[in-house]
Amino acid sequence: MLNISHYKIIAIGKTKKKWVQAGIAMYLNRLPGLQIIEIKDSTKTKEEYTIKEIINKKQTLVTLSENGECFTSKQFAKKLIACDNQNINFAIGGPTGLSPSLNNSASWQLSLSPLTFPHEIARLLLIEQLYRAKTIADGGPYHKQ
Repeated sequence: MLNISHYKIIAIGKTKKKWVQAGIAMYLNRLPGLQIIEIKDSTKTKEEYTIKEIINKKQTLVTLSENGECFTSKQFAKKLIACDNQNINFAIGGPTGLSPSLNNSASWQLSLSPLTFPHEIARLLLIEQLYRAKTIADGGPYHKQ
């Protein structure tokens, strides 16, 4: 079982597209306890500093990166289950991504796909995959295979 209240998404920039906002809102309703913190676009150095200020030393940082690990949905669910309900902070960069030093300091890096997505869509995809992972872990019917 996954405790979503242990997860936080730290995202650079605001979501401006209405359809992306609607998708995020739908999944947030399904994932009570999931917190999203938006950080103002700035330099990568300032963004890194702000993200590190938000994260407590006992929390796990996972950055979204094109160089990160790619998982199937079931593998992602197993990875989260293996994290044994650690407090996980997922960091999503803005249009230019996250700083290399922040990616290097992460416990692990996640790639949602070999394709590149706008940061707003990456946020929606991550939230959907967190919901899917929860339903996989809980044995729910959402994930069909």
